[in-house]
Amino acid sequence: MPLVPRDYRDAAGQAVVRPSREDAERAVRTLIEWAGDDPDREGLIDTPKRVAAAYEEFFAGYHDDPEDMLRRTFEEVDGYDEMVLLRDIRLESHCEHHMVPIVGKAHVAYLPNNRVVGISKLARVVEVYAKRLQIQEKLTAQVANTINDVLEPKGVAVVIEAAHQCMTTRGVRKPGVTMVTSRMLGAFRTCSDTRREFLSMIGDRGG
Repeated sequence: MPLVPRDYRDAAGQAVVRPSREDAERAVRTLIEWAGDDPDREGLIDTPKRVAAAYEEFFAGYHDDPEDMLRRTFEEVDGYDEMVLLRDIRLESHCEHHMVPIVGKAHVAYLPNNRVVGISKLARVVEVYAKRLQIQEKLTAQVANTINDVLEPKGVAVVIEAAHQCMTTRGVRKPGVTMVTSRMLGAFRTCSDTRREFLSMIGDRGG
């Protein structure tokens, strides 16, 4: 289903009307021409529509509220207060500097404080923030901070490891490089044993 255009605010805080689907398709035609090809040739005639549809998927996160996804929690946990970890969450995002893919995985853990949330919601929070123009450092902080703010757990840990095509397919062209970022809050920051347990459970991917 096509996303409904909506207003957003620019860097100065002014309301801006989101361009229409037709505006987006015209922009793609311009880029094709700028690249040196003919947008009216057979192989490219429908490309503007396809690119606009793809962008609706790539950036669907602007239309979702990650905090709402965490509001339904469960308190019948029989006193469970050990770590809850969801690891190897597939992550697909786009670099905000070059608009090329960032592909990797996220590992998310929290220490419950009398309530838990459905594990699929943790993956959804990662997906919502990933489906926006991003840098990995901000993405890592956003996921951790949102879980911390809404669930109010005893601690939150997030590690993201990803490859950035802005440096593997252009620029310095260094394929095989993986960037690792982490955000530790609460007990994961203050207690070395808790942090060590988390890193051990994800295979010490965080270094």
